[in-house]
Amino acid sequence: MFDGAVSEEISMDDEANRVKTGIPGFDELCGGGLIRDRTYLISGTSGAGKTNFSIQFIYNGITKYGENGIIVATEERPEQIRENVLKFGWDLQALEDENQLVIIDACSTKIGIPSQEKYVDSRPFEIRSMMDQIIATQEEINAKRALIDSTTSVSFYLQDPAKIRIELLKLSTTLEVIGLTSMMTCELIDESKPSRFGVENFVTDGTIVLYYKRYENVRMRSMEIYKMRGSDHSKKIHPYDITPSGFIIHPHEEVYSMF
Repeated sequence: MFDGAVSEEISMDDEANRVKTGIPGFDELCGGGLIRDRTYLISGTSGAGKTNFSIQFIYNGITKYGENGIIVATEERPEQIRENVLKFGWDLQALEDENQLVIIDACSTKIGIPSQEKYVDSRPFEIRSMMDQIIATQEEINAKRALIDSTTSVSFYLQDPAKIRIELLKLSTTLEVIGLTSMMTCELIDESKPSRFGVENFVTDGTIVLYYKRYENVRMRSMEIYKMRGSDHSKKIHPYDITPSGFIIHPHEEVYSMF
């Protein structure tokens, strides 16, 4: 069993099957990285940094490991995403210009405004249309990583938890079958639960929860690997910082008093 950070030796075969996030401190908590061609849920309340954590996974994949990426933006327009992450020094437009990254605008037409983006999901919303566009884009740039930001807007459209579970399972399975290691973000309003609608964590292979809790007169950030199928991982809650260069997880520190 792991005590805090993962410390046991990783076999060469296992290491080859791992996708490194490149997020300082995180890969140490889960045996060297995420398992390839699987889908992970990134949950958290507003301000926890779900989108930034996930984009760091995509950005690092391209710039550190040569794995092209896809971002499906369902809640923010791509221009907002590009602008927001420039503060970390992540120039997404440059990666798009090099055909290493595609951002699919699945937001603008849903709220009734025109989009000047190259990649736009302009059809009436449905999981099938989203999957078709992801498949076409993956083939075009040979992507290995993907981000769906977020499942919450998708789930609000579907409403019924049974439908949400079925449609997200279709999406998750498709991403895995076509060879994408993916993250899906999920908004939380109740931190005692790992997902918003109670089903999202059942259709993904892992759940990572980001906490942004108030303790006395200050808010503190911490994270927990809630589950990770096929891999052991830290069972403890670890603090993290959002720095000018992105997320830094502290794998050898734990959080007690907040919980």
